[in-house]
Amino acid sequence: MYEMFTVMNRIPVPAAAADGFEEQFGASMGQHLADVAGLLSARLLRPQNESGVYVAVMDFASKEAFSAWMQSLSFRAAHQSSPGMAGEIESFETVVAVGA
Repeated sequence: MYEMFTVMNRIPVPAAAADGFEEQFGASMGQHLADVAGLLSARLLRPQNESGVYVAVMDFASKEAFSAWMQSLSFRAAHQSSPGMAGEIESFETVVAVGA
């Protein structure tokens, strides 16, 4: 079985704030995610429609790795440095994967 745990955070951002949001969120990701154990990848997806809803996607090696990150200093630091960036969080377990 392919094991991976994916978390997606849908973050509404007004069009006028998009550039600043991308810059701040990207800096936070670079600063706080580099050494997270079990983190396979992290991406910020820009909306291609007028919804203004960005999606932050994080892939972890397991649900346990995600849970450990949620309890870490890195998690607290990342969320303190990016106030107002909370959104609707969804989580998924990978069932089938193709490619890298």
